[in-house]
Amino acid sequence: MVIRVLLVDDVEDVRRFVRTALRLHGGFEVVAEAKSGAEAVQLAGAHRPDVVVLDLGLPDLAGREVLRRIREDTPESKVVIFSGAEPQDTWVQDQVAAYVLKDVDVDYLVNLLAAMGTRASRQRALDLPQALTSAGLARRFVSETLGTWDLEPLLDDALLVTSELAANAVTHANSAFRVQLSVKSTTLRIDVVDYGAGAPEPQALSMSEEHGRGLHLIDAMTTAWGIEDAPTTGKIVWAELSLPSP
Repeated sequence: MVIRVLLVDDVEDVRRFVRTALRLHGGFEVVAEAKSGAEAVQLAGAHRPDVVVLDLGLPDLAGREVLRRIREDTPESKVVIFSGAEPQDTWVQDQVAAYVLKDVDVDYLVNLLAAMGTRASRQRALDLPQALTSAGLARRFVSETLGTWDLEPLLDDALLVTSELAANAVTHANSAFRVQLSVKSTTLRIDVVDYGAGAPEPQALSMSEEHGRGLHLIDAMTTAWGIEDAPTTGKIVWAELSLPSP
């Protein structure tokens, strides 16, 4: 699977050096390059890369601000700082996957990105508010992600499952939620994390009752589904779909 990279550095020679190293290694696609902070934020939102290689010394915005905006707009993207200066801000270090100095061998950076990008490309998440429009945004996120992962055969089922779980979070849990996608060895897992009370339960099927059918649909379409306590608060409602045969 190709790892999609956004390069951010105001020095063209640095971008060319990293781009060439990634091309020679193989398995990477540089989807865009930015030479300013504002451009980096815009391109990250447009391309949603697996990994952002970010220099903090940009001419228009402070590195901390660029990082904050990228983390808010594309939380599924891993960020690797590639800087000429030692880290001074512990907040920055806590928000990134790695901090690499420019005086290291570029092979170290490339190998780090290869390992990190593989993990990133197989797990993505999106936080959404408690709003009727959030189910549509969740479906778009799922559609874009499965397209990137070459899993279009699962798209119809994944969209139906996502719609049901997102609707439960917004309507019944009265909560904002996070939709998470991850690939295991044989399954695609869809998690919806909400922060409301109670848990969805299948209801007896009825010709007159509109509610309660969604979980029966999920049970019929998926290989497994369930409910777990979230690590901090709330719950995770999850479902798994079998991956298509290679």
